Amino acid sequence: MKKTIITVVGKDTVGIIAKVCTYLADNNINILDISQTIVSGYFNMMMIVDANASAKPFGDISADLDRLGEAIGVKIKCQREEIFEMMHRI
Repeated sequence: MKKTIITVVGKDTVGIIAKVCTYLADNNINILDISQTIVSGYFNMMMIVDANASAKPFGDISADLDRLGEAIGVKIKCQREEIFEMMHRI
């Protein structure tokens, strides 16, 4: 399974979750876990997704989500699970 960590951060607006989830669904990317909060008007979401069924390579998915984030006014970052684990290992 190709797990990916996706984070979304920015000023809260209507439709952030819908637009990100629509992109994921359109590209056969399954959401395994999701957490989101809004603090003082700022939106923060972390998702763990399975990109195994997607026809797109990781780099294309990451670039697409980066462009989507720019379009909706948030920052979207993708990390492969193994990289995320290595960066946060004690």
